[in-house]
Amino acid sequence: MKKQGLLLVHTGDGKGKTTAALGLALRAWGDGMRVCILQFIKGSWEYGELRAIEALAQADGRIQITQCGLGFTRKGEKKNVAHRRAAEAALEKARVAITCGAWDLVILDELNYAVKFGLVSEAELMALLDLRPLGLHLLITGRDACPALIERADLVTEMRLVKHPFQQGIKAQKGIEF
Repeated sequence: MKKQGLLLVHTGDGKGKTTAALGLALRAWGDGMRVCILQFIKGSWEYGELRAIEALAQADGRIQITQCGLGFTRKGEKKNVAHRRAAEAALEKARVAITCGAWDLVILDELNYAVKFGLVSEAELMALLDLRPLGLHLLITGRDACPALIERADLVTEMRLVKHPFQQGIKAQKGIEF
């Protein structure tokens, strides 16, 4: 029986989209799968997840994480030219990861943000999905997943904000929020 790859989406305004994706990556790696994680926005900070995944990668090379972005941006910011170039390069890395046959699971972290901010077009996203081989699992994260992505996905999980410490004046804490 051939393996059926799934298109998964983690979206919503609540915390936990990347965290859940990394949990899936850890599970997949632990079960012998090969995992590629490309982060479309993150790129200017060093996060704990980078060190953890790099340690796993040193064990056997079946997992990798690459920060492709320049950090968070907003729609219409003047620096978007540089962000757009970084997103184009990330999109090319995603094309290679999806089509090269080296991975069982590809995670495109924050790609939904890149689409929302106009760094990647919805048409480019749909063309990327068209490249996915039947057996490849693909997970896309970020707020505001476009309706076309939600329609094509096999599984969509929406993280919903109920309560957040920031609402009480508590700043983001290393190891928890980032």
